[in-house]
Amino acid sequence: MSDVVNAAVAALGEKLSGGFAGSAKFVIPGEGAIMLDSSGVRAADEAADVTLTADAETFQAILMGTLNPTAAFMTGKLSVEGDMGQAMQLGAALS
Repeated sequence: MSDVVNAAVAALGEKLSGGFAGSAKFVIPGEGAIMLDSSGVRAADEAADVTLTADAETFQAILMGTLNPTAAFMTGKLSVEGDMGQAMQLGAALS
């Protein structure tokens, strides 16, 4: 598992300490995947209601709050597959 994924799991765990209603997966090409669900946050690559894909730089900017998830999606830096409602809930939680 990469340092990027480990750091992201820790950061997301703090932001989403109560878990996430539904399931979401962040994919960081070349680094790994992160699962979010009612159990919390963990490094894993499992089926999810929504899958969000971004490079490591974009993902880190979203976590740090320097890039709005909606802006990342609108500019093509973040791709979303699956339940757009879940993606919007997650984006609001990360903003």
